[in-house]
Amino acid sequence: MEMKIIEVVFVYQMREETEIRWHSRRHAHGEGQFELHYFIQGNARFLNNLTKFQISPGCIIMTRPEVNHAIIVQDKGTPLSYYAVLLEFSEEEKDIERLLNKEIRYDKIYKTGTNYRFFFEEIKEKGMSESPALRHSAVHQLISFLYILSSEEEFHFSDSRNSHIEKALKIMQDNITTELDLEQIANRLGLNKSYFIRLFQQKMKITPMKYFTRLRIEAASAMLTSTDRSLAIIAQDLNFYSEFHFSRVFKQYTGESPSLYRKQYLQLAGRVSNERNKVF
Repeated sequence: MEMKIIEVVFVYQMREETEIRWHSRRHAHGEGQFELHYFIQGNARFLNNLTKFQISPGCIIMTRPEVNHAIIVQDKGTPLSYYAVLLEFSEEEKDIERLLNKEIRYDKIYKTGTNYRFFFEEIKEKGMSESPALRHSAVHQLISFLYILSSEEEFHFSDSRNSHIEKALKIMQDNITTELDLEQIANRLGLNKSYFIRLFQQKMKITPMKYFTRLRIEAASAMLTSTDRSLAIIAQDLNFYSEFHFSRVFKQYTGESPSLYRKQYLQLAGRVSNERNKVF
């Protein structure tokens, strides 16, 4: 059995107290599970066992299995955004074992720059896909990336089209709480609107504005679970037309209403808290 991608998450502008406490907890993953963190924005420190690293935009930090690690937020004024990829491999895969256990370093920060949003967004989309072929593709892309990372060679985008997508992702991720339309994005990229739509859909398998809406829904999910803001305030903060419009779009993307999503999260959090109290 080859390496598997267990989970890929994108954390956008971590600023709420509940969210900060969750990501700041010391935790470790199971046997054979490694985690890659790619930071694109913010100011914080990363505790990897007993070693502390200063996080800067464009850095990558790897963690080993069963090693406690945590993110320590230093400045809420510059909220943290990052991708986290949890992966697992079988000991039968000797090449992957050598790569992860001997060639990748866990006592350093890899500084790759901030031009990898598109790469990690693609890993997230493919790695979490229901299609075995796409998941398989994501694994091979990630393995190739890790081999280059271990060689400590400089990374470059060889395809200018990837660079356009990279810039578009940055524009959208940086403007989730502002009014942003397709024409504004295309103009900032210096591209024809029709060409940009085709290029984005070809690379991301989704239209630009549907992707932007999904980003807003991800931000809304974080607000629902880490704040007590009303649905009306969340809708206003994320530039939905109304609370009704927000609820309709949220259910379209998640299958649940915002109120039910929040209720289920609070119930789950309560059960987890009770279980922990029983243990201690």
